[in-house]
Amino acid sequence: MTEQQTTLPDLRVVIDRIDRDLVMLIAERVRCLDQVIAVKLREGLPAAIPERVEEVVAHVRTEAEAAGVPPDLVEMLWRNLIGWSIDYEEGHIKDAKS
Repeated sequence: MTEQQTTLPDLRVVIDRIDRDLVMLIAERVRCLDQVIAVKLREGLPAAIPERVEEVVAHVRTEAEAAGVPPDLVEMLWRNLIGWSIDYEEGHIKDAKS
């Protein structure tokens, strides 16, 4: 962000760009989940692996701290994202086994 972006409309443009970037990253993450599902099916693994969930949460909290972002915010967002991801995986794994 530059010094020139000091009006609310200018800042909204920046936020809209960030939101678009976040959506694209989430889309990439979901596409990766499709590959994860294939591996979990092949290896007989469940959608939810609690140890991995906690590992990911700990990692993003550390990343948040390093970036100056409230770790509690990042943890809340990631736990929701992970929860959705597990539900998505479970649905696809269940369908594949039917």
